[in-house]
Amino acid sequence: MSDALPRRSTAVLARPRVYGWAAAGLVLVAFPFYLDRFWLQAGLFAMAAAIGAIGINLLTGATGQLSMGHAFFLAVGAYGYCVFAGDGTDGLTGLGLPGWLAAVLAVALAGAAGGLFSPIAGRLRGAYLGIATLALIFIGQHVLFNAHGLTGGFNGRAVPPLNLFGIAFDDSELLVARVPFGSAEKLWYLGLVLLLAGVLFARGVLRGRPGRAMNAIRDHRIAAGVMGIPVARYRAAVFVLSSMYAGLAGVLLALVFQRTVPEYFGMLLSLEYLAMIVIGGLGSVAGAVVGGVFVSLLPQLLNRYSDALPLVSAPGTGGITPGEAARYLYGAAVVAVVLFLPGGLVRLAARSRGRNARPSHSSGEER
Repeated sequence: MSDALPRRSTAVLARPRVYGWAAAGLVLVAFPFYLDRFWLQAGLFAMAAAIGAIGINLLTGATGQLSMGHAFFLAVGAYGYCVFAGDGTDGLTGLGLPGWLAAVLAVALAGAAGGLFSPIAGRLRGAYLGIATLALIFIGQHVLFNAHGLTGGFNGRAVPPLNLFGIAFDDSELLVARVPFGSAEKLWYLGLVLLLAGVLFARGVLRGRPGRAMNAIRDHRIAAGVMGIPVARYRAAVFVLSSMYAGLAGVLLALVFQRTVPEYFGMLLSLEYLAMIVIGGLGSVAGAVVGGVFVSLLPQLLNRYSDALPLVSAPGTGGITPGEAARYLYGAAVVAVVLFLPGGLVRLAARSRGRNARPSHSSGEER
């Protein structure tokens, strides 16, 4: 009898959570009908950041491999899509493939780049792996700035629009319920689908046998090897998977930006992704999403409301620029999380849910 009561209270608590997720899903689906272009683009940047953060969280948070080269694989995905989908009319290399095929190949190319580096990733760990992956940033920046035929050099290259199921994800207007849908509105739903797929796949990996092996490698590498886990093989495989997530994020970013520029894919972007997973919660898919949304939205909100904020001003007018202010704030957030909330923001949410669950559990026992 006493075992039935906690089960019943857990089911009662789970039901509002399902309703909450369903309501949140409906709100996200309805956003393009009510929000302007700024908010939709900000949301798309957050979705791309969340996808990339899931990838590095699988690598760093779940497996314990420090990577400083995540931005390199985003660049491979973004520029790979441009090369595969470009038609060459701009004087740059382009294969003219269908957009959906170009996107798939770009993600595969990022995974292949990760596969080429995976033998190193399978054998190095800690600061040594971090330094090795940092070299990818310098190599990538050199190639992006100097391979003019592929990347367009310093000025970058335009991103060909994606065509999927007869829908062009560009600025040509499409009327939906009398609401004109441009590129941001159309890409919004594509971003939601990609993010949902990325979340579900990563959760499946972490909750299955691979996830337990990854956590064992992170917690104690030697013990994991003694238990029969092929440590080097798992490390290499997770590095490839993380690279593919980064490639997918790069493709989505390219479609939203509509132009790729080499300067964006530098060391600062890799540091931002590390900040995302620390702030959100290491080893947690939800933490990666929360951290990605927080770090990506903060500079955009500061830039939009810089006139109303003290000490923050538009670039070139004196004071702290929105980008600098954002870096100060999420740098402080990283320090605060490390000192006071090691599990990240998702741990804070889990604690609040636990406090809300205790009264119903205890009252059930009293009855």
